[in-house]
Amino acid sequence: METYSLLRQLADSWVLLLLTLFFVGVVLFVFRPGARRAQKDAAESIFRHETRPAEADDKESR
Repeated sequence: METYSLLRQLADSWVLLLLTLFFVGVVLFVFRPGARRAQKDAAESIFRHETRPAEADDKESR
């Protein structure tokens, strides 16, 4: 069996299965219980210093 055929067969079967499982894992990780707080914090991080500028000593501004 030549290399191309072997790699093509591998990609059509096992790699497809692996990528599908990876996708399902990422989706489950995002929608896991308790992730809402972290996602909300990440979404609102750009508005953290909206009312006043960040302090010069603020660790978040680095």
